Amino acid sequence: PFSRDYNKPRGHAFAVTDVRETLRTGAPKNAEDGPLPMACWSCKSPDVARLIQKDGEDGYFHGKWARGGPEIVNNLGCADCHNTASPEFAKGKPELTLSRPYAARAMEAIGKPFEKAGRFDQQSMVCGQCHVEYYFDGKNKAVKFPWDDGMKVENMEQYYDKIAFSDWTNSLSKTPMLKAQHPEYETWTAGIHGKNNVTCIDCHMPKVQNAEGKLYTDHKIGNPFDNFAQTCANCHTQDKAALQKVVAERKQSINDLKIKVEDQLVHAHFEAKAALDAGATEAEMKPIQDDIRHAQWRWDLAIASHGIHMHAPEEGLRMLGTAMDKAADARTKLARLLATKGITHEIQIPDISTKEKAQQAIGLNMEQIKAEKQDFIKTVIPQWEEQARKNGLLSQ
Repeated sequence: PFSRDYNKPRGHAFAVTDVRETLRTGAPKNAEDGPLPMACWSCKSPDVARLIQKDGEDGYFHGKWARGGPEIVNNLGCADCHNTASPEFAKGKPELTLSRPYAARAMEAIGKPFEKAGRFDQQSMVCGQCHVEYYFDGKNKAVKFPWDDGMKVENMEQYYDKIAFSDWTNSLSKTPMLKAQHPEYETWTAGIHGKNNVTCIDCHMPKVQNAEGKLYTDHKIGNPFDNFAQTCANCHTQDKAALQKVVAERKQSINDLKIKVEDQLVHAHFEAKAALDAGATEAEMKPIQDDIRHAQWRWDLAIASHGIHMHAPEEGLRMLGTAMDKAADARTKLARLLATKGITHEIQIPDISTKEKAQQAIGLNMEQIKAEKQDFIKTVIPQWEEQARKNGLLSQ
């Protein structure tokens, strides 16, 4: 689905709108239609926790994404991170909670049961319910975090290999692939801020003063540089411009290596296709496909993490470096294999210089996909909202 659409992230207030309107969720005509499972709502709304409480996890996860349309209608809010039903919350206490049971189990798997965690750990753990890598497990496509063997890229790779999991099979190289999703919690823990327990809240939701002089946690989640005096300046003596320069340089370093790895991966996929077309066997391709799988996974985990250049730049560069090594291994093996098939010339790559050209190269009919989506937005979403209104589910 990511080949259809991969937009710049927006804030929590757009969560429901964005998941409805992205091309990735398709254009389902009814509750049993569409390409994606119910799990794709899981980080978008407090209605998810309500449904899990009402129907249980099996009941919630069962079925297609479109089934949740009339039920999951409110944007991320208080109940996603706070126990709003507790007496303490009513008294103005934070009462942080993990509203997703699968997130609580994942934290236990890495030795961090939420109830025993300190206040600072809990602050980041509530963000880590959603800002994490995950996959869809079993027939019910339930959300699970791949942390059983640890949170480093190699640990998760090992876990996925052990259970023979793949998100999709690449249409060119026929490689069983992994798709990383926004692993901020994992990369934050690997960086200098995470290691010193400087939390998501410290940087993205600082304490600010209102007109009456009362301190409160700012829930307008954003870039720390937009609130420099209350965030970075609490610890750093450098001025804003100096720190912005450091972050920009780190971002550029990661982006430069990212582009180089991408180039190697693209060539590896097309060269693998050439080998398959020339009659390469499954046994001959297996070690090559393993290298491609691992290379792209490591590249993806590094770049799918929003802000890795700030959270863990060293880890980002390390992951991209190992991705480059794996991609180079794949291409070396491919060159040898292709030579045995009588192919010694360079494999030509189609023009993929733009998103549109890349989509065309893999055979996506984007005009049709976009037209179907627009019809869905105009016809199906209003029906969902009307049903939610009748059932008293909309908070606004």
